[in-house]
Order: sequence, then structure tokens, then C-alpha cells
Amino acid sequence: MISFLFLFAMGVVQVRAQEEALLPLDEKGKLIYYEVVALKDQPKDSLQLRVFNYFKGNKSLKSNSAIGDSLWVAEGKMVVDKTLLVMSHPSGEILYRFYVEVKDQKYRFWISDFNFIPYQRDRYGNFVPSTPIGTPLEKDPGKLNMSQWKEYQLLATTFAKAFAVSFKQYMANKAPITIPIPVQKVVRKNW
Repeated sequence: MISFLFLFAMGVVQVRAQEEALLPLDEKGKLIYYEVVALKDQPKDSLQLRVFNYFKGNKSLKSNSAIGDSLWVAEGKMVVDKTLLVMSHPSGEILYRFYVEVKDQKYRFWISDFNFIPYQRDRYGNFVPSTPIGTPLEKDPGKLNMSQWKEYQLLATTFAKAFAVSFKQYMANKAPITIPIPVQKVVRKNW
């Protein structure tokens, strides 16, 4: 009887742990993680330089463009692993877009446009994307894949929260920022 109650209590705890809140939807109906951060005594050019250095140093992000002088857009991906007992293999990847906008003494960033691309084995046994076009994570998958789809959404939620924490720590760093100095070339035409 005691073991039955213990197993029942563990089941309730496990169900409660899986009920983590998913990312909210924006006005377009897409999953989004949005945050505004205020940094006192930080001018706009210092924040811009920090964002530029973050994109330059982070190899998982591919910087697309800078829109104007205060908005940056980058794309990234997260590989989703499926684990069975002791073996694991990638089951797909989640693509996302990362936006950063900077103003004087504050910045905002958001992560959205989550798309899932499933993997399949190629003829050499490697896991490769099965299609170049991703399925949006906010799309309803139907009854058959509902539990797996919720797991992908939870993975995207935990990834977005962890990514936001690391980005905020980088932006709050008080270390001196090095301004790139142009290299002076020596012209040796006259010797």
C-alpha cells in the first residue's frame, strides 16, 4: 500500500513538472520570447558595440543584417536529440530568428519564427534534414504527433529562456569594450 502511494505521488510530481508554460503567441500568431532590459548609465553606442561583438563571437548565430542603426537580425538553429536508453541520435532541428533593438540606456530582444525540420538517415547512415522547409512550431500537428510536438515546444521554451539569460549576462558585462582599430598598411613603393 505504501509503495502504491509513493508511486502515485511520484506520478503527480512528474506530471506537474511537465506542465511548464509554453512561449506566448504574438499578434501574428507565432511563438515569441520578448524582453526589454534597462541598463543605467549605458549609452547607445556602447550597447550597439556589445551587440555587434556578441554576434561576432557567437558562432551558433548567423547575422543576417542590421536594419537601420539600432536593429539587428540573426538566425540560428538548435538540434533536437532523441534518447533511447543509452543511445541518442538527432531527430530534427529547430530554426529561430533572434532580433535585438538598442536605444539609449535600454535594449529589447525577441526570439521568434520557430520552425522544426525533421531529420532522416541518408544512404551513408548520417542524419540529415529531410526537407529544407520547416514546419512552424505554433502549427497544430494533429492527434498522432501531439505529445512529440509538445515536447518540441517545451524544448524551444527552455532553449529561449536559457539563451535570454546568457545574452543578458553578456550585455550586462562591465568589462571594457575594445573598439576595432583600423590596421595601417605600409606601402613600399619607394625603397
